[in-house]
Amino acid sequence: MKLWGGRFSKATDALVDDFNSSIRFDARMYRQDIKGSMAHAEMLGRQGIIPKDDAALIVKTLGEILKDIENGKVEFSIDAEDIHMNIETILTERIGDAGKKLHTGRSRNDQVTLDLRMYLRDESDELIEMLKNTMTVLLDLASAHVDTIMPGYTHLQKAQPVTFAHHVMAYFQMFSRDLERLTDCRRRVNVMPLGSGALAGTTYPLDREFVAEKLGFDAVTSNSLDGVSDRDFVIEFLSVLSMIMMHLSRFCEELVLWSSHEFAFVEMDDSYSTGSSIMPQKKNPDVAELIRGKTGRVYGHLMSLLTTMKGLPLAYNKDMQEDKEAAFDALDTVKLCLPVFTNMVRTMKVNGEKMKQGAKGGFTNATDIADYLVKKGVPFRSSHAIVGKMVARAVETNRDLDEFSLSEFQEFSDLIEEDIYNAIDVATCVAERNITGGPAKEQVQKEIDKGYEQLK
Repeated sequence: MKLWGGRFSKATDALVDDFNSSIRFDARMYRQDIKGSMAHAEMLGRQGIIPKDDAALIVKTLGEILKDIENGKVEFSIDAEDIHMNIETILTERIGDAGKKLHTGRSRNDQVTLDLRMYLRDESDELIEMLKNTMTVLLDLASAHVDTIMPGYTHLQKAQPVTFAHHVMAYFQMFSRDLERLTDCRRRVNVMPLGSGALAGTTYPLDREFVAEKLGFDAVTSNSLDGVSDRDFVIEFLSVLSMIMMHLSRFCEELVLWSSHEFAFVEMDDSYSTGSSIMPQKKNPDVAELIRGKTGRVYGHLMSLLTTMKGLPLAYNKDMQEDKEAAFDALDTVKLCLPVFTNMVRTMKVNGEKMKQGAKGGFTNATDIADYLVKKGVPFRSSHAIVGKMVARAVETNRDLDEFSLSEFQEFSDLIEEDIYNAIDVATCVAERNITGGPAKEQVQKEIDKGYEQLK
């Protein structure tokens, strides 16, 4: 008979047992479930709600069950539905009636939320370290390329010269915000719901604060209805994961482009590339493509849970069981992608000469000619029009702007002098953008140093 079967006159159908069961995916929370139950049992004994000897026996036996699970000596049952009732069933089988006292003053509704919050908190800590590792590799990459000039783009059209370090540090900033979001999200995850009961708390004199402190929570929930029906913390966690994947995907998209023959800015290491079954010359950036593809999978889980929750009345509804598969798969996906992305970037070869050649083409120094004229007193809109005509001439004659003779420059403005050639050299274009957040070496190095300090 089910632990809740007293009110029922017949067993559930086998199909219903399988459909209703969550043990196949929530078994991963066994450690959190047992630790939560140990703290709850200790509190019940301290409060005199159950005999202290029974509480001590429960705690001791739960510790033994935890060791047995980790040693592969325990097999979970679909009949027991979920990880909570599996653990309680095993406990009761081992110590009899004392085990039946564990569930005093709690419901599976607050218990499952407790386990999930503890699980996501623990996983957040692991993810934070993984993100820091990725960010460190980006800092190392940027440090090696503060002098590597490349074209910056808008609309995937060459725009202005920057450095590869500056470009990489843009992604460092994205992951830095992800780190902040994940750390901030963890605060809202780390609130203890146990004591909410099924929805209305309990008549037992529970010491919720003791359990919270025992389990490492920062606070307890303030409303029992919200305590069991809130899944904002899961949705927020999935949102953070989605943004991490978005940033991975954006960088991967650029790596796919850059590793093409047309760009040839980077080359993936053989250990992070694949070949073709028919074309022997191929070296495909499949790792980057697969990360880009898996991003949609994580987005899907976020949308799935948002949709699940949008019409649910208070308090707990069985629909909420759908939160765990979404959260677990999204989490697994990010944990799979982050280290492989990090190692792919760490091992790739950067073709700095090809990048510099790319920066010299496409009139990336056109804005600098406009700025040159502005500094000589020409209104910016007028200088913009003048340089636009220069670019039109360059396109017609299939030349770059720095191939114009001085006399030809002076056809467009007699203010232009010999120093124009230094002003529009791509190295000068980068070096002159020496303001906070700019691509000049001094500014980029300052951000790299700040990044290393941040990660300490």
